[in-house]
Amino acid sequence: MPYKAIVVGTDGSSRATVAVNEAFDLARMAGATVHAVHAIHPAVAVGFLDAVTTQVEVDRMREEVEAIRERTLAEGERLGVPVKFHTPGSSDAADALIKIAEEVDADLVVVGNRGMSGVTRFVLGSVPNKVSHHCPCSVLIVNTAAG
Repeated sequence: MPYKAIVVGTDGSSRATVAVNEAFDLARMAGATVHAVHAIHPAVAVGFLDAVTTQVEVDRMREEVEAIRERTLAEGERLGVPVKFHTPGSSDAADALIKIAEEVDADLVVVGNRGMSGVTRFVLGSVPNKVSHHCPCSVLIVNTAAG
């Protein structure tokens, strides 16, 4: 396999974990580095909350990101797969994946086929659709219902 850099998105959910595990499996076989990406879009996440509630929510999101980062790095270490974790600020998930794929000269981006729902999906659009149309490398869309 020609993979040296594999980018995968994660929000820490069980569905995202299916895609992350697929990226780890491929990286382990190919000797590649996994670049895990977690993007937070605060405007969508906090909406029209007051300032105090917004700050509490932003702090909660930061703690959640740190927990996801630690779990992802620990799993990579357990599997012997090099992992770099990226949190590219306030960007939608698809744009974040594309940006990191460009920055690390990725050979493959792994995304789940489902994840977002409701307002978030309406505002941000379908991540797999956008990534598959704009990504500079190959894209693997994983059936996350299988996990």
